[in-house]
Amino acid sequence: MKRFYISLAFVMGLLAAAGSAMAAPKLDLSSYSDADGAITVLYRGESADPYFAMQALLLAHENGLDISAPAQKFAQWLAPRQKPDGTFDRFCRTGNAPWVSCKTADADDSLLAIWMKLLETMPAYVKTNPALARSYAISKNALEHLFQPSRGIYMVSPVYLHGLFMDNLEVWSLKSHLKQPGERAEADRLAGAIKATFWEPVNKRFLVSTQLEQRSEKAAFYPDHVAQIFPMLVDFPLLPQDAAAYYGNWMRQHRAEWLAQGKTDYPWGLLAVLALRQGDKASAGCWLRESKSLRHSARWAVTDETAYQILMARGITPAAPAAGCL
Repeated sequence: MKRFYISLAFVMGLLAAAGSAMAAPKLDLSSYSDADGAITVLYRGESADPYFAMQALLLAHENGLDISAPAQKFAQWLAPRQKPDGTFDRFCRTGNAPWVSCKTADADDSLLAIWMKLLETMPAYVKTNPALARSYAISKNALEHLFQPSRGIYMVSPVYLHGLFMDNLEVWSLKSHLKQPGERAEADRLAGAIKATFWEPVNKRFLVSTQLEQRSEKAAFYPDHVAQIFPMLVDFPLLPQDAAAYYGNWMRQHRAEWLAQGKTDYPWGLLAVLALRQGDKASAGCWLRESKSLRHSARWAVTDETAYQILMARGITPAAPAAGCL
């Protein structure tokens, strides 16, 4: 009998060790967050934009990193700062002064959607925190007030009555993950409306906005070229061609421009994670080679830091100097 207990303890120890070895690596935002849970846009920054914080957290969660600690603290920090109409501001501070609202959000529709999606990643935690459950309900109501029945899509805000392609994709991403009866059909209707509203069959591209004046503006990397690949970041199903071919065509046209973004702008680490998901380790390695030196600089956002940690966790290394990246 004693030998059985020893053997059982040994087996349990092995199982515990195996479980520990298989545990998801933790997202480390220690230099992008404070003790209260606020997450800054930049390394030790003085600006906290909830959109970028949640984009980073969701990117990490969807690509295998454990976000539980920073996500729960961030949720507790942000929920009390939700405005009575359900929307959120951006926040600033100087030094160790308290955070204050300093700007309105760029877009209410996408911000509300990804806030709800973030709360969906921690259902047990939300269930035990009534303030978070209330915030979810308030956000859902605020988002539905932005629905535009004539087009079947969502408007940017109560003030700006146009629709944005990428924002609506983020709303669709939320709805496509919900499980209640009828929500799948609602997501499908929204997907169809997004394609009907934004796909331009003559020029074979997605429009960035319903604003007519944007159709005549010269295309730039952001928002125009990013908008074309953004559907793949949320697994939008209504692409104009097979996903692999669509991805390959975009990279052939825009990879060099993307990899050079860090010279004048943020390096768009989101796209390196997409490359990894598409099995394109070469492009992910090129991004590391071209952008790694920017880490923690003024051109390295919290989303880039998250992308970097995802690539590191997957064993991606920078491309060799002789590799043809640009």
